[in-house]
Amino acid sequence: MAKKETQAPKYSKETYMYWYESMQLQRKFEEKCGQLYGMQKIKGFCHLYIGQEACSSGSKSALREGDKYITAYRDHGIPLALGTSPNAIMAELYGKITGASKGKGGSMHIFDKEVGFVGGHGIVGAQIPLGAGLAFAEKYKKTGNVSITYFGDGASRQGALHEAFNMAMTWKLPAIFVVENNGYAMGTSVARTSNVTELYQLGEAYDMPSEAVDAMDVEAVHEAVSRAAARARAGEGPTFLEFRTYRYRGHSMSDPQKYRSKEEVEAYKERDPIEQVKQRILDFGIATQADLDAIDAKIKVQVQESVDFAEVSPFPTADEAYKDVYVQQDYPFIAE
Repeated sequence: MAKKETQAPKYSKETYMYWYESMQLQRKFEEKCGQLYGMQKIKGFCHLYIGQEACSSGSKSALREGDKYITAYRDHGIPLALGTSPNAIMAELYGKITGASKGKGGSMHIFDKEVGFVGGHGIVGAQIPLGAGLAFAEKYKKTGNVSITYFGDGASRQGALHEAFNMAMTWKLPAIFVVENNGYAMGTSVARTSNVTELYQLGEAYDMPSEAVDAMDVEAVHEAVSRAAARARAGEGPTFLEFRTYRYRGHSMSDPQKYRSKEEVEAYKERDPIEQVKQRILDFGIATQADLDAIDAKIKVQVQESVDFAEVSPFPTADEAYKDVYVQQDYPFIAE
């Protein structure tokens, strides 16, 4: 548990309250997903973000409208942090037509163009060059926006990372690359897969500004992403951040987690990002326990409403199988 704060708060009340509510919504939503998966309401693959919520919420508070986000298949938390409706995400997990991807993507392929979320992607590391491409588009169109690309520690072994890093630095793209290092690529520790265990050092081979970040602390995430975004918007190119985080659950719902001890998991829970920000809110007098209880109650209702929405929503009809796959009616997507 975080020790009692004595200094003044670094950020506004609105920021601290956003962090608490955003992270708590992700946590409670995914705890419910875990229950529903056990009930076979949610099927197929399902990768939970529980424990990593500071990565998404701290990034969102540091960036601005118009910026683009792309990630791998552990993709429920980021759109929730960005403001995607829990109803749309839960319906997608159920495979319903009202889902964020019309029931065609499921857990691993959530998209929401309206909030700048360019999707969860199932091929390991494939989103890294896509993220560079998003940054290229923003630079080409002179929008002043940046892209932020998240991937797991296992994806840092992919050749696509090195190709994307080289091009991003050569062209000084407004990109932020983030490895969410939760310690295990599926069930294999970083130390067993690479001689380089300080993953941020991979960026240094390209002279890319790189740093490790305590991603159990939402303030540290916010500050690191803020620095990276300022550099990108100033035309100074990309940054590589190693978010040192931890997932409390398995790699996916089918993971028995035999590769790590219960003591290790509990040690990380002592540094829980939600509890840290909650303690700061209370210590600084930003809000009372009653205020936080009211937020928790609201989130409980939101989560249940998302389940109710998904339950009553219809499945896609057969003709939907031929839509949004081979032909895009408004192609090209980017038009002058």
